[in-house]
Amino acid sequence: MRAESPGPQHEWLDGDAGPVVRPYTLTGGRVRPSVGLDLVAFVLARRGADLVAHSRLHPEHRRLVELARRPVPVAELAVELDLAVGVVRVLVGDLLARGLVSVYEPAGTAFLPDDNILKAVVNGLRAL
Repeated sequence: MRAESPGPQHEWLDGDAGPVVRPYTLTGGRVRPSVGLDLVAFVLARRGADLVAHSRLHPEHRRLVELARRPVPVAELAVELDLAVGVVRVLVGDLLARGLVSVYEPAGTAFLPDDNILKAVVNGLRAL
């Protein structure tokens, strides 16, 4: 049997999912981050990041900074906070704008082999 939560019940509350409007309020209605962030981009808190000076941060912002004491991908942050990736991207963008974190994008396609090498590998596999 599931225990009922105290207080009045509202149609926008769900006992399993929690408040439905919360992500919207966390981002202030924003759906796009101030900077483009890849899912595998690493977020790292800057040394000496002073959260006290940024007292208007949401608890989720603070938790992101705590989690980013070591390099952590955006996707993993979303899992740790149990928030949608889009929400985490907006929150990381906020922290980046305040200078509390750094973001390191994954290496581009410069390190991928060229098409001729890939074709040679495929042809070699077909010959087997």
